[in-house]
Amino acid sequence: MRQPMIVDRSQDRHFMHMALELAAQGAARGEVPVGAVVVQNGEVIGRGFNCPITTNDPSAHAEMVAIREAAQAVNNYRLPGSTLYVTLEPCSMCAGLIVHARIARVVFGALEPKAGIAQSQGQFFTQPFLNHRVLLEGGVMAEACGAALSEFFKQRRAARQG
Repeated sequence: MRQPMIVDRSQDRHFMHMALELAAQGAARGEVPVGAVVVQNGEVIGRGFNCPITTNDPSAHAEMVAIREAAQAVNNYRLPGSTLYVTLEPCSMCAGLIVHARIARVVFGALEPKAGIAQSQGQFFTQPFLNHRVLLEGGVMAEACGAALSEFFKQRRAARQG
């Protein structure tokens, strides 16, 4: 039987701040500001921000980019014991990847009421058919994460009207 993961929440805000900085990089490129980092043994092994528009890749969500980079960094498609920090609640595509990559823990900031599958539109990670369990922690720096998204869309609406 596997040993339960020991969760150290003391660094959650630090890594979420890093994810927010990545989200800002995406926003500067006209992408929806979502950022993600993958951490293993206290070290960042993957980083990403949304870039489906600039890469013409519908799968290029922040989580996807960060998990791909992390897998390359450790030379393994599985990332046991890792934590994914992401500024927005994962969608169904990213949730599936998280399970397949064997991410141990997901920490997200803002809820995604339209497409979030961790909590808002469903509880994907608790489904009995899954062969991997993910610890989930939502609401870390939720206000700052939500504000980044709100400001981005506010500016986008103003640009269309102006």
